[in-house]
Amino acid sequence: MSTPDPETHPPTSIPKRKPVPPPPLPPAPAPAPAAPTIDELKPRPQTPKWPPAKWTQRPQKKQRIFLISIAIAILLLALIIGLAVGLTRHSKQNLPLPTTNGGPYTGDLTYYDPALGSCGITSSNSDMVCAVSQVLFDAASTGSNPNANPLCGMKVRLKRGEASVDVTVVDRCTGCAVKDLDVSRGVFKKLADLDLGRVSVDWAWLEEAPVSVR
Repeated sequence: MSTPDPETHPPTSIPKRKPVPPPPLPPAPAPAPAAPTIDELKPRPQTPKWPPAKWTQRPQKKQRIFLISIAIAILLLALIIGLAVGLTRHSKQNLPLPTTNGGPYTGDLTYYDPALGSCGITSSNSDMVCAVSQVLFDAASTGSNPNANPLCGMKVRLKRGEASVDVTVVDRCTGCAVKDLDVSRGVFKKLADLDLGRVSVDWAWLEEAPVSVR
């Protein structure tokens, strides 16, 4: 019996081994971070973080009630202001003329631009003042000083139609007849239109006068 050649016929008792895999390669190093640019180094403005508005957090029903309340308050305020202005502009005094102090008298009513009057009082067109006839003013005089005339400061009530106004004597009218009165524009407008210029008026003293009117 012949012996098998070991080179051509290896022994069957020796097992075949699998090749050993090569060791894993080490991980590649991470690239170095890029240097920051000039723009990146500049400080950036921070946007302020506003808290959520409380208005938006309210329920819609409360918002509606709130808006309605504001609207009502504005309407009431406008109504009050309108009534006050209307009453101031359109309110007219309509009082009777007294008869206990003489009168009533009837004369012409004119207007002028008051300034420093014979009574030593400076008045304007918005003041409720009048000038009486020089005949009355001079008749009541007690001395050479017109500022001390007893008629200065006396109250007179004028009435025309359904309107009346109380005025104070502050001046002397040189072009007026005995029963005529010259008043400020503010007084005249309460009784007649300025375009009329001259109208008839009834008047009476509100206190005892030191002179009689004839």
